[in-house]
Amino acid sequence: MRRIFGLVLVLFLLAPPAMASSPPGDQPLPGYTINNPPLPPAQVGGEPSRVLQGVHEHAAYIIEVPPRWNGRLAMWAHGYRGASTVLKVDPPGYGLRQKLLDQGFAWAASSYYANTYDVKAGVLGTRDLAKHFHKLVGKPTDTFIVGASMGGHVIGRSLEQFPGFYKGALPLCGVLGDHELFDFILDYNLVAQAVSGIHAWPAPDDYLSAVVPRIQAELGLTGVPNERGAQFVSIVTNRSGGARPGAAQAFAFWKDFVFGLAVTAPGDDGLAANPGQLATNATTRYEPNAPVDVNREVERVLPQNPKARLTPKLTEVPRIAGRPTAPVLSLHGLGDLFVPFSMEQVYSRDVERNDRGHLLAQRAIRTINHCEFSPTEVGTAWDDLVTWVDTGRRPAADVVDDPAVVAAPAYGCRFSDPAAYTAPNTTRRLFPAC
Repeated sequence: MRRIFGLVLVLFLLAPPAMASSPPGDQPLPGYTINNPPLPPAQVGGEPSRVLQGVHEHAAYIIEVPPRWNGRLAMWAHGYRGASTVLKVDPPGYGLRQKLLDQGFAWAASSYYANTYDVKAGVLGTRDLAKHFHKLVGKPTDTFIVGASMGGHVIGRSLEQFPGFYKGALPLCGVLGDHELFDFILDYNLVAQAVSGIHAWPAPDDYLSAVVPRIQAELGLTGVPNERGAQFVSIVTNRSGGARPGAAQAFAFWKDFVFGLAVTAPGDDGLAANPGQLATNATTRYEPNAPVDVNREVERVLPQNPKARLTPKLTEVPRIAGRPTAPVLSLHGLGDLFVPFSMEQVYSRDVERNDRGHLLAQRAIRTINHCEFSPTEVGTAWDDLVTWVDTGRRPAADVVDDPAVVAAPAYGCRFSDPAAYTAPNTTRRLFPAC
């Protein structure tokens, strides 16, 4: 009897723990609430659109269909939501909502099932909603995907995760360089420490209040940079896309903000909450390397989670291999240092290495704030993408990975909206007029 009891006990101890049951798909995951107020229908040719809202696979959604649907669908992939526990849905921005409907396109947008920097949630949530659209409205003849910032990371990975599902993609200010965005944030902080001689990594609790002001004072970043400060500015310029119009103005605009990106909430170890686990500068070479020998003095950091860095699996912060399976037309601000222009260069090199350059067209816009585009710039890009998908003719684009081309004084003028130069609250006037 004791043997039987002992065997039962052993089996009980070896059994995997019971998994907590997930809520039904029409409810958010534990810890989240949903805010999805009714969206008033748009007027399309004098008639109201059809709006459908609900919750699917734990994510809130909005679908809008014009009175005379052309059978095509555009999915909108939103950007970073922060650590909020409230799931929200945004209609397509930059005037795209009305433009899509006027052209006969339906659109759909998901909140994703989670916030923070969670690309996996975006990739799965966007496709799940597209499939749900088939049931609610009908199967579209083709599906496009458009998105901004982290939504660009969602787009880049979606094209590879579900090859052939999307017909065309329009990433705006997108994280197309995947992990290298977090390498840039790491570089910014470690190089500032090396050049100033004030080392503080990992960032302590008083990093922003006590350490960063000392670094800035040591480098003259509160006024005119001194010699070492000028070296730091040059390294940041090179790591964010190279010499280009507006680079100095971009640094002045973003110099305080990027220090703050090195700080994460204590106790947050998940990839989505702390993607810095993926960052490394182990093999990075910095230029210029004088007056401070940065390549010798900088602290070298390995990824805290190398498996997550290297895995090809879909994670919260996944790799993008550079294998698009549909035409991609991207827009990126030259002076953006939140998601720097170098993201486009990384993606371009990856795509070319995979012999898929014929599927990529990239455009530089002369702005400094993150995702600062005019409706004309985005609308023109959208029209050009649709024409590309329909005709097979790749649209006009900028060269992004030739230093001499990017450094030219007029670079970025070709696709920048001249009318937006005088818009209120614009950073465009930090550039010389085209």
